[in-house]
Amino acid sequence: MLDAAGTGGSVAMFEFTVPVGAKVPLPHYHKQYDETVYGVEGVMTFTVEGKVSDIGPGESCFVPRGAVHGFNNLKQTDAKALAIVTPALIGPDYFKEMAAIVNAGGPPDVEKLKAVMLKHGLVPVMPPNSQGRGT
Repeated sequence: MLDAAGTGGSVAMFEFTVPVGAKVPLPHYHKQYDETVYGVEGVMTFTVEGKVSDIGPGESCFVPRGAVHGFNNLKQTDAKALAIVTPALIGPDYFKEMAAIVNAGGPPDVEKLKAVMLKHGLVPVMPPNSQGRGT
């Protein structure tokens, strides 16, 4: 919807869909940008610094830079949200690269996921007792 090129790097805004049963590949934080998520359809469950919140239509969640977070869809319908990132340090390339790894078949390659995340300013945080597996 909006990207760095169109806003002079100030803000990026995009919709994203989380299918039923989907989980973010790895909990993470952003070093250099804040993220605000606004629910459009369905319900996503966000965990920000250990606090769990369901975000449905018309509800929002602010994720400040440095806050460890993740999200999933534990409900029976797909969920859609609007994300606003300030400044605009992430864009469509990140999501395309992550989708290619996640959709490659079989369990996602955690090391490849981590490399893409780091490339785009996301710092993965391995959960305790994960033994190298994503969440």
